[in-house]
Amino acid sequence: MAREVLEPLALFLVPFAAYALYLLLRARYPLEVEHWTGFRVSVMTLIGLAAAVLGLVVLNLAAPRGHGAYVPAHEENGVLVPGRIE
Repeated sequence: MAREVLEPLALFLVPFAAYALYLLLRARYPLEVEHWTGFRVSVMTLIGLAAAVLGLVVLNLAAPRGHGAYVPAHEENGVLVPGRIE
């Protein structure tokens, strides 16, 4: 469950981390408010959302798919048979 939350969150936070790294490399203090204007934060938010959505789509398209039909758990001759894919 954590993977489903952490992967999109990490993709969303990448633009913010990249901008903070850019500020550090330019020898500027990244925690000053003047560097984080509304326009810059808005652009990074849109880029982060696009990256998170695109990442979810790519992960779903690349996910392994089971072949065959799922047979749910059932009872045969008084014995519980677990579900399986045939």
